[in-house]
Amino acid sequence: MGIDVHRRSYAVGVWSEQRGHVAQWTQPAEPAVLVARLAAWAGHVGRVVYEAGPTGFSLVRALRAAGFRADVIATSMMLKTVSRDAKSDRLDCRRLAEHAGKDLLRVVRVPTEQEEHDRQLMRLREQMIRKHRQVRQQIKSFLLTHGFAYAHGLTTWSLRGLKVLRELELPAALRQCLDVLLDEEEHARAQLRRINEAVKELMATARHRAKVAVLQSVPGVGVVTAMTFQTELLGPERFKQPGEVAKMIGLAPLVQESGERRRGGSLIKAGNWRLRTILVEAAWRWVRRDEGARSLYRRYVRNTGDGKKAIVAVARKLAIMLWRMVTREEMYRGRATA
Repeated sequence: MGIDVHRRSYAVGVWSEQRGHVAQWTQPAEPAVLVARLAAWAGHVGRVVYEAGPTGFSLVRALRAAGFRADVIATSMMLKTVSRDAKSDRLDCRRLAEHAGKDLLRVVRVPTEQEEHDRQLMRLREQMIRKHRQVRQQIKSFLLTHGFAYAHGLTTWSLRGLKVLRELELPAALRQCLDVLLDEEEHARAQLRRINEAVKELMATARHRAKVAVLQSVPGVGVVTAMTFQTELLGPERFKQPGEVAKMIGLAPLVQESGERRRGGSLIKAGNWRLRTILVEAAWRWVRRDEGARSLYRRYVRNTGDGKKAIVAVARKLAIMLWRMVTREEMYRGRATA
């Protein structure tokens, strides 16, 4: 069975190896209703699948609790036709059901509810950072638009610089606009402090404390990097090869090979962009603080002639090293060139 899941509706398609497509229907997006309807098929349903998306994992958990073999599918790994084809909910669920029956799909690891809750806290922090940066950019744009020089200390957003903005003499309408922006910046800053405290408390829990200590033994890997790695790379022991880890994070190059020609291209357009971003930032800190990492970076620069490509290669090395460390529970021993 393949399900095209939307916020308000489920489109369900049923495929049989002997008979092909045998049934199809659309129903409200209520897991309990679907489970009740599938009860009559319980002895015949081999597998139920749907694509990963914004609706999360509540449906797959309900199906598994009812005894069905249910999986969430990686959308980026779906087979696609070479030519442009028609697309609709009806066709999507039929295609999912058929591909599931032929075992042509790549499944996503479904996190436990606790893992999902921990990960959501780290993702909320990332969202709040973006919001904080956005409102600061709005303040700078406001000042530039109306011809006011930046306050001293605004480059680093010091309290002194913010105080100068509060006391800046402006026409009444502009004063009101700037005050609203400054209030929003202050609120975002307070919310970010609150989330950072929650992250520290989460890090100290028994399920994270030991592994975070292992990850933080690497120079340049702090609380945020360690906790992001912990909550985004779930079940690291399930990966058997370093290349699998790099591909999951999106730090694997797109290799094109034909005959005797082999060319490495840009990074594959898949993977966990949040983890990739945080690892590239950590790689810069690692290079600055560790001589082995610095030598590694210089070697990559010589080979590629591009600092950006070199730091991505260092980030890939860092990701694989952190994966090995956390699965083996080994502290860092300066093995950057290993």
